[in-house]
Amino acid sequence: MDKKTFERGSLSERTAATARAVLGGRHRSIGDYLAFGGPAVIASIAYMDPGNFATNIQAGAKYGYGLLWVVLLANLIAMLFQALSAKLGIVTGRNLAEMCRQEFPRPVIFVMWVVSEIAAMATDLAEFLGGAIGLALLFKMPLLAGMVVTAIITYGILMFESRGFRPVELIISSLVAVIAICYLIEVFIAPVDWAAAARHTVTPEIADADALLLAVGIIGATVMPHAVYLHSGLTQARIPAHSVAEKRAIVHISNWEVLIALAVAGLVNMAMVMMASSAFHAGYSDVAEIESAYHTLAPLLGIGAAGIFLLSLIASGISSSVVGTMAGQMIMQGFIGFRIPIWLRRVITMVPAFVVVALGTNATKALVISQVVLSIALPLPMIALVMFTRRRDIMGTFVNRPLTNVIAIGGTAIILALNGVLILNTFGVHVPGL
Repeated sequence: MDKKTFERGSLSERTAATARAVLGGRHRSIGDYLAFGGPAVIASIAYMDPGNFATNIQAGAKYGYGLLWVVLLANLIAMLFQALSAKLGIVTGRNLAEMCRQEFPRPVIFVMWVVSEIAAMATDLAEFLGGAIGLALLFKMPLLAGMVVTAIITYGILMFESRGFRPVELIISSLVAVIAICYLIEVFIAPVDWAAAARHTVTPEIADADALLLAVGIIGATVMPHAVYLHSGLTQARIPAHSVAEKRAIVHISNWEVLIALAVAGLVNMAMVMMASSAFHAGYSDVAEIESAYHTLAPLLGIGAAGIFLLSLIASGISSSVVGTMAGQMIMQGFIGFRIPIWLRRVITMVPAFVVVALGTNATKALVISQVVLSIALPLPMIALVMFTRRRDIMGTFVNRPLTNVIAIGGTAIILALNGVLILNTFGVHVPGL
């Protein structure tokens, strides 16, 4: 049986056929519109990865609800840039890395590729370690054993890519649902001060230099470079549009998917901070590690709450590690036109995590630092994305509106400013007010 015969009638092909029917006006039920769902859900797992667990636990334990506004701001910026990334793929049929290779000089392409690969390794460090930590704590196994199990499971999920786009989308969506349900339960178990949480969500404040480091880490864990690259690739050929009207319809549906998927991710991140704040801030503000958070949760909120925490961490680590590997492949292919076997890609991105564990480095601290690295790498794809989506010769009638450009440039400027202050603080340069 050849590949074409195998793919006929496959889940992915049936999904594409349903979407085509919707575009043709033949189906309009809510269930039919689900055929368009998937890319934003996959991208959203980057906003709920173990790096978020590490930064959010530290933020809630040390500063209570004080950094909730950073989570909200980061999520709003993420919504805009994921929507722009999806639009670029739908309209041009190229992903962001491919557009960079087409439009930028070779030295710039090389620098962007190297920085993106470093960011991909930092991403996988957080994701891979997170899943391994969760498995190690839940099943009382050594961390190295947890890493091996995580590697096997993620590689197994990646093998479903050979069956088209839909199976992986459904697997990742199921794991996202597990994470969301776990944290829905957690916020009802933990004694959350809802009034204080609401106030700090809309009241910006940075208490000190450590709070700034965490704020940058939260942004780095939320707005992810690899997710910005990946989303454009997930939409570029998923449901081919045959006219401007069809492209407009797909972009409109994509925007709604981004809004819903990232709203869920944002609520999960807020729930992480609120759980850590209500459980740890009053008497355990020094809780800064995932392992200590688990061991502290058990006596405070019960073994059930601690178990739910680990289940969400494992689901997050496995799913985000899969997505990180997918993004790494797309970044390499887009920038240099080269692909490597998926098992080799998986091995390369796992190496930093094994090195961290072998050297005895604190795993949670490594997670937080990895998120800062991501935040510093983030402006490159953001700037490129704004440049491309505001050009009429590339986007045609889908070019950004002036207000969209202003907001996108503002979001990029905020991240650049936070990074600049962080670098100055790292080198001992005093920043007034901190």
